[in-house]
Amino acid sequence: MKQILQHLESGENIIVEAPAPQNKREHLLIATHKTLISAGTERMLLNFSKASYLQKAKQQPDKVKQVLDKVKTDGLVTTYEAVKSKLAEPIPLGYCNVGSVLEVGAGCDGFAIGDRVISNGPHADVVRVGKHLCAKVPDNVSDEQAAFTVLSSIALQGIRLTAPTLGESVVVTGAGLIGLIAIQLLRASGCRVLAIDFDDAKLELARQFGATTCNPAKGEDPVEAGISFSRGRGVDAVLITASTKSSEPVSQAAQMSRKRGRIVLVGVTGLELNRAEFYEKELSFQVSCSYGPGRYEADYEEKGQDYPLGFVRWTEQRNFEAVLDMMSSRQLDVKPLISHRFAFEEAQQAYQVLTDEPNALGIVLDYATSAPQTRLSRQVTLKSDVSFDSDKPVVGMIGAGNYASRMLIPAFKDAGAQLHTLATSGGISAVVHGEKGDFAHASTDTEAMLKNPDINTVAIVTRHNSHAHFVTKALTQGKNVFVEKPLALTHNELDEIESAYGEGNARVMVGFNRRFAPQVQKMKALLDSSTAPKAFNFTVNAGAIPADHWTQDQDVGGGRILGEACHFIDLMRFLSGSDIVAFQASCAADNSGHAVDDISIITLTFKDGSVGSIHYLANGANAFPKERLEVFCAGKILQLDNFRQLKGYGFKGFNTMKLWQQDKGHKACAQAFLSSIEHGQPCPISFAELMEVSRITVDIAQQLRAGR
Repeated sequence: MKQILQHLESGENIIVEAPAPQNKREHLLIATHKTLISAGTERMLLNFSKASYLQKAKQQPDKVKQVLDKVKTDGLVTTYEAVKSKLAEPIPLGYCNVGSVLEVGAGCDGFAIGDRVISNGPHADVVRVGKHLCAKVPDNVSDEQAAFTVLSSIALQGIRLTAPTLGESVVVTGAGLIGLIAIQLLRASGCRVLAIDFDDAKLELARQFGATTCNPAKGEDPVEAGISFSRGRGVDAVLITASTKSSEPVSQAAQMSRKRGRIVLVGVTGLELNRAEFYEKELSFQVSCSYGPGRYEADYEEKGQDYPLGFVRWTEQRNFEAVLDMMSSRQLDVKPLISHRFAFEEAQQAYQVLTDEPNALGIVLDYATSAPQTRLSRQVTLKSDVSFDSDKPVVGMIGAGNYASRMLIPAFKDAGAQLHTLATSGGISAVVHGEKGDFAHASTDTEAMLKNPDINTVAIVTRHNSHAHFVTKALTQGKNVFVEKPLALTHNELDEIESAYGEGNARVMVGFNRRFAPQVQKMKALLDSSTAPKAFNFTVNAGAIPADHWTQDQDVGGGRILGEACHFIDLMRFLSGSDIVAFQASCAADNSGHAVDDISIITLTFKDGSVGSIHYLANGANAFPKERLEVFCAGKILQLDNFRQLKGYGFKGFNTMKLWQQDKGHKACAQAFLSSIEHGQPCPISFAELMEVSRITVDIAQQLRAGR
C-alpha cells in the first residue's frame, strides 16, 4: 500500500510504500477510492511543521513545560534526543476517506466485502478502520460527495451542541469548508443563518446556500450585523468554525448573542474570555469534540462497544449516517465546495496548492491509478542485496512503538545486530522505523516472519497481552527471544512459556535493562565485597497515567505493577544476588475504597536476609527525579539518583560517579544478549531468575488488585 506522511520537523510531505495492514477484530480493511484534504486541519499542520523550533515552542507552551521538567530530571542531552526523535517521526495525514471493503473483521455485523463505505481513514490506498468510524454510502451519493462525510459530521456535531430550533437565528463565524457545510445543515433545520468571513468568494458560496453575509474586511461590523440580523433581539446561537489566534470571534459572539444564548467553538481561536460579557447574559459556551460521542474512546472506536441508542442518540457513526442521508436527499450539496482534484500520486502538488492558495477549499485525491496488485502486499523490501551471517544473531522484531523506535532498535543496531525484518500490525511504522533502523524488510505478516528460517532471533516489543503468545510462538520455531518486560501477565502464560522453553535450546531474555546500567554495575561490584545483608529503598516517582491508557487496562497492559514495577523487583534481585523468599504489598485507595495499585508499597525479603521496599508512586510531582535507589549495607550507603549520579558513603576509594546523560542500560542489555548468542554463552539473565521475578510480580499485582 501507499500512504501520505508529513515530517513535523521539515514540513515535507512524502508518499511511503508500506506493507498493507493486517485486519483485526471490530475493524474493516478498505481499498480507498477518494479522500478529501481537510483544508483547515491539514493547512494548520503544514504551517506548524514548517515553523522554526522557537515558533513551534510558542505554539505549544504546555509541551515546553514538559520538556523543561524532563531536563531537570533526565538531563539536557537525553531530553534533546527525545524531542528530536519525536519531531523526526512523520505523521499520517487525512481523515476523510471513501472506499470499498476488502476484509471484514470479526464482530463487524452489517458490513460485507464490496460495500462502499466512508471512514476516517488517512490518505492511503488501503486503510484499516474501526467499524464505528465507518458507514455505508447510499447508491445515489458519489465517491466525491461521500468524501466530505467525516468533515461534515464535525459541523453537524457542533450544530447538535447549539441545539437549534425551527426559526432561530444562528451565526456561523468562519466560512471555510466546515462553516459552509454548517450553513447548509442549519438551513435544512429551519434556521436563519448569518455567515461571517473575510473572504468574499467564500461568502458568495454562503449566499448561494441561503445565508446572509458579513465581511469585516469591507468595514462591516460583525456585532452590528448580528444584532440587525436578529431583529435587534440578539442571535440565538453562534457556531465558531474559524481558525485564528485571536479571541475576538468569541468576544463578538458574546456581544451579539441574546440573553442565555449559546456559543459553540468548532474551530480554533484564542480563549481569553471576558467574564462580564458572559455573566450579564448568562451565556453558555462549549467546545465541540470532533465527530461526536465516542470520539477518542477506545472502547467505542477500537473495541466496537456501542452506546445504547436510547441513551446516546447521536454517536459519531450515527452522525456519519445522518450526513450521508442529507447528501442522499440533496439537502446537503458539497459539489460547489470542490476547488481542486488531483491523482493520489500528485499529492505533493495538492499540498502546494493548499500552501499557496488560501482560497482553496475541497481538494479531492483520486486513487483510481493506484495499482491494485500491490495494495495488499504484506512485505516491503527496504534494502536489496543484503546477505546475513547465520552464525550471528539475525533479528526479526515485532513492534515499532515509542520504546522500540527510540530505545531498542538503536540499541540493537549499535550492538551490531543483523536486522532482517521489522513487523507491525499497521505497516507504516515498520517502514518508517525500519528504514531508520537499517532493517532489510518491513512486514505486517508476523506469522511468516516467525517462520522465516533466515531469522534466528526475535525481539518482541508489542503490547503486554501479546508477549506470552509471541514468546511461545518464537520458541516453538526455535528462535532466540528478547521480550520487552513483562514476560507474561498470568501464571498460565508463564507455564506455557516454561513448557515451550524446555523443548529446545533457544535463549529467552527479558529487557530488564536497569541491571546493565553502568552505575548499577558499579553498585553490584561494591556490594559484592560484603556478605552482610542489605536494605534497599527504591522510590519510583512514576507519574500519573490516565485510567483509560492501555497500560492500565488489566486485559491489555496488565496494570503498572506488572508493566513497570517488575523492573525494580528485578533490580533488587540482581543487587542482592539472592532468591526472593517472601513479599508484602499494599496500595492506596480512592474515595470509594477501590484499590489504586499505582500508589503502592512493595516489600521484598531475600534468602540471604536482605530486605527491600519499593515505593511505586503515581501521585508525585514531575519535576522530582523519577527513580532513586538507596542501599544500606555494613555501615555503608549507596545512593543512585535517576541513573545520572551515584554517591557512595563509607566506601574506601569511592565517592561519586556522575554521567553526562542518563544511562539506564538499554544498549548494554541488548549487547549482552546478542553477544551471548554470537559466542554461544549462557543468556545474561538465567531463565530460572527471569521466571522467579516474573512469577513474584504476577503474585504482587494480584494481591494489590484484590484490595488493600
